[in-house]
Amino acid sequence: FDDARQKQENQITAIRKFIQQQVDCILLMPLCVTGWESVLQEARAAGIPVILVDRVIETEDDSLYTAHVGSDFRWEGEQAVAWLEETFREAPGPVNILHIRGTLDTSAQLGRSNALEEAVAQHESWSFLAQLDGDFTQAKTYEATTRWLDSQSQPPDIHAVYCENDNIAFGALQALEEHGYACGRQGVNVITFDATRGALLECLKGNISLAVECNPLLGPLVEEAVQTMEAGGTPEKHRYVEEQLFTAEDLTAELVEGREY
Repeated sequence: FDDARQKQENQITAIRKFIQQQVDCILLMPLCVTGWESVLQEARAAGIPVILVDRVIETEDDSLYTAHVGSDFRWEGEQAVAWLEETFREAPGPVNILHIRGTLDTSAQLGRSNALEEAVAQHESWSFLAQLDGDFTQAKTYEATTRWLDSQSQPPDIHAVYCENDNIAFGALQALEEHGYACGRQGVNVITFDATRGALLECLKGNISLAVECNPLLGPLVEEAVQTMEAGGTPEKHRYVEEQLFTAEDLTAELVEGREY
């Protein structure tokens, strides 16, 4: 096991170390979507299969990895967009959206951002108030949102905040509430991705309007893929974990406490 500390160069170094150790299989949670061709070609030349976990990569040669187990981030974004469309179907005026992105050029950020950006382009009444970078962290989101709100000549009319993970949502909620905004179905609709227990509690309270699940329980599916290879079979190229959407109406305190994450 190697903790790359959120740096792609450390991941590449770790893969090369594993190749030297002649491991049987490499499991990679790629930080970025590009820049993997050389090191994965080295793994392939050594006869070591690579399974991508959680995120995917962009490459013209998908034989560089054996399988991917994770979430369909584009699907997650499309579900959030569909909820927005239904929520604002009868809106009399414009729909103003504050978009707070995750770490740029990661597959989670790209999938969720692309779904929203295409929807905004297709809806004449939808527009971005701003697109901020939250880097998937609460602290950076709080700082970026606070800075943007402080820079406005008057409090902007915000209808929805599209937060690309729960930590971003927590930072946005703090900044919005400190600036006098009410969050929830009767105020600013906060959308989040992950649906961890903390976010679902905020959803149950009514502060988060929609939580789109990003299921982290990937271990059993990865194990199945490894066992399939050990038995001489070929695992599915893409195995997506099951996920769902949550609103306050879907939740109870007992359901939230019973969640595994």
